[in-house]
Amino acid sequence: MAPAAPRQRPAWAAALARRLAVTAAVLGGLWGLWEGYRWLWSTEGWTRPFVVDYLTMPHIHEMFQRLLEPSRSEGPLLIGLLLKSAAFTAREALAGFALGALIGFTIGVVLHHSLFLQRGLLPFIVASQTVPILAIAPMVVIWLGGKGLPVWVPVAVIAAYLTFFPVTINTLRGLGSADPRALELMRSYAASPWKVLWKVKVPASLPYVFTALKVSATASVVGAIIGELPSGIQDGLGGAILNFNQYYSLEPASLWATNIVAAALGIAFFGAVVGAEKLVVRRAPEHVG
Repeated sequence: MAPAAPRQRPAWAAALARRLAVTAAVLGGLWGLWEGYRWLWSTEGWTRPFVVDYLTMPHIHEMFQRLLEPSRSEGPLLIGLLLKSAAFTAREALAGFALGALIGFTIGVVLHHSLFLQRGLLPFIVASQTVPILAIAPMVVIWLGGKGLPVWVPVAVIAAYLTFFPVTINTLRGLGSADPRALELMRSYAASPWKVLWKVKVPASLPYVFTALKVSATASVVGAIIGELPSGIQDGLGGAILNFNQYYSLEPASLWATNIVAAALGIAFFGAVVGAEKLVVRRAPEHVG
């Protein structure tokens, strides 16, 4: 009797293993570069571009060790406190991300169907992104703060402000990338502009839209954190950054640990969009072999 053939791992498991290996290698390389840079500058006493010491570049293991220590002399672990703050900021960022994506997609559709509006409004849409978000955030907080709205609403609006622009531009480009032959076929069937939009143009624009959403996902987290600063919200990562910034000269690892959690939140948003892209785009009929 012939021996059974060795059992092969599924393709998705092999791909996941490769990605995990690459991720571990990249993280290890970044860790080595950080610690190597720190060791070389500290050993040689170099002061340019900045002095390297425990304040400017703490050891990476100290940052992660700080996460597993109490936030105060007596209290919960810092990681638990920061995870609660991250969950609060995530809700604000998610609301802003959804709002900004909806507004950006709508604007892109409207501009696609009106060359007059596109020429008139697109320069102003581009110019809106040249204004520093730190200058806009206090204005939004003042405008919406006294309207009886929940305190997180201005923060979500600020996150939406950073989200809508990439979605608008990529939606506009994606809608214009539809196959001319498919458009001609729809016209031969006397299809309405609405059907042409949803049957041909929107499916063609999905890769472009999801590319913009991946950029906007991390931008929404940044916008939420920045929006928390003038809002005086202490429950999110913005409040944690302000708090630990006051004690940076005494305990720099706490602020760096907060930055790690904020970066992890942005990566989680990015990963969620990547997962949605695989479900929506790669399973579309035109991508199924």
